[in-house]
Amino acid sequence: MGTNGAADFTRRLKAQAFGLGFDLVGITTLGTPATRARFDTWLEAGHQGEMGYLAGEGAELRRDTRRPHAGATHAIVLATQYGGRAPSGPVARYARGDDYHELLRERTRALHHWLEAELGHPVNARPYVDSGPVLERDLAQRAGLGWFGKNTMLINPTAGSFFFLSSLFFALGSDVALVVDEPFEADRCGSCTRCLDACPTQAFTGPRVLDATQCISYLTIELRGAIPESLREAIGGLLYGCDVCQEVCPWNVSFTTALREAAFRPREMFLDAGSREGTRALAREILMMDAADYAAAFKGSAIKRAKLWMLKRNACVVLGNVGTAEDLAVLEAMLTHQHEVVREHAAWATAQLQPNRVL
Repeated sequence: MGTNGAADFTRRLKAQAFGLGFDLVGITTLGTPATRARFDTWLEAGHQGEMGYLAGEGAELRRDTRRPHAGATHAIVLATQYGGRAPSGPVARYARGDDYHELLRERTRALHHWLEAELGHPVNARPYVDSGPVLERDLAQRAGLGWFGKNTMLINPTAGSFFFLSSLFFALGSDVALVVDEPFEADRCGSCTRCLDACPTQAFTGPRVLDATQCISYLTIELRGAIPESLREAIGGLLYGCDVCQEVCPWNVSFTTALREAAFRPREMFLDAGSREGTRALAREILMMDAADYAAAFKGSAIKRAKLWMLKRNACVVLGNVGTAEDLAVLEAMLTHQHEVVREHAAWATAQLQPNRVL
């Protein structure tokens, strides 16, 4: 396949990706990530916290993108926007609708099937959607989709950063050639530090260095224990995840889009949760849930990343911060919860609302 043929095939491949619903598309070769040394330094500092899957064998796989899928030589990197114009609320925007993993995995598989149909033979390929041992943002930068912002998010100059990343790793055979995109080398953050300054828990130790153990997203989603008491007040009304460092980014203020994908539309329980009263109501609803309620409410939702007891822990913190005396009854009911972490957080929240009470 000559140069013109490679350019034409690449154009048609990208057009197919856009037709499937992806918003950004880039193609790159696989190899050693440019951020490998930075990743190792981050691990050595213990910034991953309890996310053990990032260390050990998981870290080794992430040090070379040729390792996760045997034989793969290239990746098509895809971005799908999930709407950054929606109002702030207690749940991060990405988690308000249906779980993005399977939807994007199916779309990425569809691109794989198109590739096989066009070439007329099987193609060794595998989709990754935020679930494999891949430094996805590094791969996306390598594929020309954006640069690393000071908040560690990948930022695209025409789309901001409110998007999911997925990729198709594949082995490029001798019968086809593709035009590989140039890495996005520019740093367009300039002297801006709005994301660093706005972080409620001051989780950034410097530009592009996030101590996950201080990050609200980690504390409310990944941490499998008690939230440090020194960080609870800073969490405010955030129950699951945090968008603050993205909300203040000038690139999102200017270029992020309204939600277009129906599957990512907020579920009914989140529609009125943006106000203080709505946040309190959502926290109370979660505290009153049993296992069946939890399974029904969050079926097909990314929120199931957090167990029910973890959501109750988070809800106690939220009510301790934004609740009123009207919330004491549901908090007091949690003082006898079977999980000791929930009991401890309920006691903390109750003390916040009734500081003179002896428990």
